[in-house]
Amino acid sequence: MSWQTIGLWAGIMLPLWDIPLIVRVIRRKSSADISLLWTWGIWLSSVLMAPSAFVAHNTIAIGFNIVNVITLSIVLVVVVKFRRGKQK
Repeated sequence: MSWQTIGLWAGIMLPLWDIPLIVRVIRRKSSADISLLWTWGIWLSSVLMAPSAFVAHNTIAIGFNIVNVITLSIVLVVVVKFRRGKQK
């Protein structure tokens, strides 16, 4: 297995570590302990970095950015949706 293949798999798997955060927020039905500024900031940074990966034609960067934007978009939606838990 080449370093390119290992890097691609690692780049795809890394953003999947957001899934436990998503599950925790859904189970508790609250995202009160998660900063909205952090959530929007990390999502916006990820979205703004993505085009450079596609221009560079780097398979690892493309794979990472696709999965990262998808998982961070889900995190953003879940955190915003369950933000009401803080107000109660």
